[in-house]
Amino acid sequence: MTSPQPALDEAFKALADPTRRAVVQALGHGPASVSELARPFEMALPSFLQHLKVLEDCGLVATSKSGRVRTCTLRPEPLAAAEQWLEKQRSLWTKRLDQLDRLVLQLQEQEENG
Repeated sequence: MTSPQPALDEAFKALADPTRRAVVQALGHGPASVSELARPFEMALPSFLQHLKVLEDCGLVATSKSGRVRTCTLRPEPLAAAEQWLEKQRSLWTKRLDQLDRLVLQLQEQEENG
């Protein structure tokens, strides 16, 4: 079964990794250079750049270069799409749990009166 929202799939794949989630979280505070973003991680720069490429490819991060400094900026659009999808799921499951709750109460009432 293929997804009707390939961009959403790519965003979730990118966010499945804790390093990439940490980068997105850091960029939530504002733009940062690649070296600033890479500093907290115990990995070689080429490995970190692979994580950054995944975030760029799915549209979560944009980069610009000024001289030797490459600056990353968070792009919130893919996050907004993920948030909308999650909200639809939450709404659906809240409705289903409410229905289940009503059924349980109904069965308890029947048991007490029966």
